[in-house]
Amino acid sequence: MRRNLVKAGQRFVAVLLLALGPSFYGCKDTVSISDDVAVPLSSLTVTPGALQPAFFSNTTNYKVNAPNSATSVTVTASPKSSTVTMTINGVVTAAGQGRTILLGVPGSTTTILIELLSQTGGETTYTITVTRLLSNDDNLSALSVTPGSLVPAFASSSLDYTVNVATNVTSVTVSATKSDSNAVMSGSVTAGAGVKTGQATIPLDGPGTSKVVSIIVTAPNGDSKTYTITVNRLSGDNNLSALTITPGSLNPPFAAATLDYTVDVATTVTEVTVTATKSDPNAVISGDVPNQGQATIPLDGPGTSKVISIIVTAPNGDSKTYTITINRLLSSDNNLSALTITPGSLNPPFAAATLDYTVDVATTVTEVTVTATKSDPNAVISGDVPNQGQATIPLDGPGTSKVISIIVTAPNGVSKTYTITVTRAAPASDNNLAVLTVTGGLLVPDFAPSTTDYTVAVPFSVDSVIVSATKSDANAVMSGSLNAGSGQATGQATIDLPIPLLPTPVTITVMAPNGDFKIYSLTITRALF
Repeated sequence: MRRNLVKAGQRFVAVLLLALGPSFYGCKDTVSISDDVAVPLSSLTVTPGALQPAFFSNTTNYKVNAPNSATSVTVTASPKSSTVTMTINGVVTAAGQGRTILLGVPGSTTTILIELLSQTGGETTYTITVTRLLSNDDNLSALSVTPGSLVPAFASSSLDYTVNVATNVTSVTVSATKSDSNAVMSGSVTAGAGVKTGQATIPLDGPGTSKVVSIIVTAPNGDSKTYTITVNRLSGDNNLSALTITPGSLNPPFAAATLDYTVDVATTVTEVTVTATKSDPNAVISGDVPNQGQATIPLDGPGTSKVISIIVTAPNGDSKTYTITINRLLSSDNNLSALTITPGSLNPPFAAATLDYTVDVATTVTEVTVTATKSDPNAVISGDVPNQGQATIPLDGPGTSKVISIIVTAPNGVSKTYTITVTRAAPASDNNLAVLTVTGGLLVPDFAPSTTDYTVAVPFSVDSVIVSATKSDANAVMSGSLNAGSGQATGQATIDLPIPLLPTPVTITVMAPNGDFKIYSLTITRALF
């Protein structure tokens, strides 16, 4: 009864497997499934590898893909019954004992037969077809370029390299070694299956150009990988294609083969901008101008020179130096920016381009102060005014003139002379009185500056009078009966009249600043009664 149930179960499994199909177990090929294996295995493994489909005791046909590196596989099987005799490829093998089976070359298949014989005469054969896979190794194991060095250093996993060679190198030799000699190398360097190393001489284009070398490695299984080497034939071009300076102009005009230049700039220029353009964009600019090709260069003081160096290094290392000598000129500014005189006013009013001036001052002015301001602080003032720009100049006597010279010498040595002619007025000739009065009496005739003689009658009761006189020119001098010095406008005096009817004379002498004098006379009479 139990045997019938087992057989029924086996038939159910067989029917289920047939319904699901081999692909349910990952196998697309046809497999042999018996609904009633006479002598079944309980386990089956192949190392290295994996059975396709997965082991099932009623499945008798399997496939295994072994790695390319495997030269053999180990088959281990165990029958369900311990009384069964098992052979693997004709060699009696105990249950659970691994049996080594040698494999053929990559890409070949090896058939392994496991035959089972029961004591009752039942037989079952399991078949395993082992395929030794082709190699997928599409690597290089070595790569070199002569002359030159790979950047980065060779590594089989690095695919892209650059090599810089000198200008005079016209070709390079590339050697490449396959990791798997059965791979195929193609592209710029070739080597067929079985040939380990390929070599090729690669002609280069002109200096300053690049050549790409491609090496394609195809593994035996068809996988491929491409290594590339970019060979740069370095340029020897260390020329500039353009050179300018602002402000200023190069002398001589720029030419790539001309290395030395001079530039003259105005004294007011404190810096220049230099722009240099490389003929070969892969060259390097250094020195006073950075690689980007432009720099602002500060200059030293007026009258100095600065040398600017521009070094151009070609990709191959050759260098060339361009020099620009910049001369910052001395100033030619010999102008005054301001000129004043105290006391007094310049005539005409000051202007830098006007050199000659006149100034009239009063007769009382004995000195003047001249202040001169340089337009260029580096210029030098000399003459009657020192370099600090101010001097007090004594004048000669009234009625005389003095010429004041102010020499301005520019930093470049060119000079200019400003002159101021100061005329001191002659002394005044005004010896008149402007006012003349007598208290207690009246002048006869009435006062007039040009009238010098007067009479005054006073009553008997008046025994004194006050005489006041005011000079027309305060700088005149009043003397006589009344006194008033220079600068004092009015003089006054009390005149006693002691005796009636006796005339009392009063004299007032007015001396003008120039020495001319005039005498005013008053006769004062006191009445008898």
